Amino acid sequence: MVERYSRGRVAFVAFNYIFLASMAAVCLLPLIHVLAVSFSSSQAAAAGYVKLWPVQFTLRSYEFVSGKQEFLDSLLITLERVGIGVALNMLLTVLIAYPLSKETSAFRSRTLYAWIFVFTILFSGGLIPLYMIVKDTMIMDSIWALVLPGAVPVFNVILMLNFFRGLPKELEEAAYIDGAGHMTVLWKIYIPLSMASLATVTLFSTVGHWNSWFDGLIFMNSPADYPLQSYLQTVVIQQDLSLFSVKSMERFSEINDQTAKSAQIFLGALPILLLYPFLQRFFIKGIVLGSVKE
Repeated sequence: MVERYSRGRVAFVAFNYIFLASMAAVCLLPLIHVLAVSFSSSQAAAAGYVKLWPVQFTLRSYEFVSGKQEFLDSLLITLERVGIGVALNMLLTVLIAYPLSKETSAFRSRTLYAWIFVFTILFSGGLIPLYMIVKDTMIMDSIWALVLPGAVPVFNVILMLNFFRGLPKELEEAAYIDGAGHMTVLWKIYIPLSMASLATVTLFSTVGHWNSWFDGLIFMNSPADYPLQSYLQTVVIQQDLSLFSVKSMERFSEINDQTAKSAQIFLGALPILLLYPFLQRFFIKGIVLGSVKE
């Protein structure tokens, strides 16, 4: 009986490993192909010889991309957006989640405010009202048009408030007895105990700001103000060569369109690929701790 169970367990674990490895390969192979194309010669890429390994290895595509002022300008705008946007997201997430984590006896309107935030997940005013608000507040063509409309990530707020509710109440009560106020309890007790969940929602906000491209197309009238993903969308998807300068067009004629696009795509994804391993160890723990509790 024990041997039969052991064999079944081994088969189950083997199946899981094979299945997860297959899913990982499905996710990684396209990225590896893009990387191989970016390092290949224009002739090999045009002929379709490149699969998962560079053919006629060259760095000319990366030299072209790194020398494009348009690419570098859009990268700086995205870095500015991530720096300001993530800081604002985290500040508002913590300040909103803390009072909403209190019991109704301590904060009578807690349930009403919580449902107001949940309502915004299910329903929104739409694109046109959002555009009108951004225009009327005179933040068009500025970094604030990319940051302020999504300043409160409600999903992150829900994760954090549920995590806060799971912290021992005795710690908070002891701090109140010692004369601490709400801000002291939040920053000296809640925040230090919430690093796993904070790292998780920070990753969510960072990826969200980095990958966002549609708002850049809407709120920026000049291509010079596009963030990186909006710039890549116009060049890679729409193939709008009007965004290229004369010097970039001259260098672009010397390489293959496919290799240049692959280099830009990989460079656009590289920062997130480098960031994720440092936060991955907090990821699962933060999601579980911030999940809905009884």
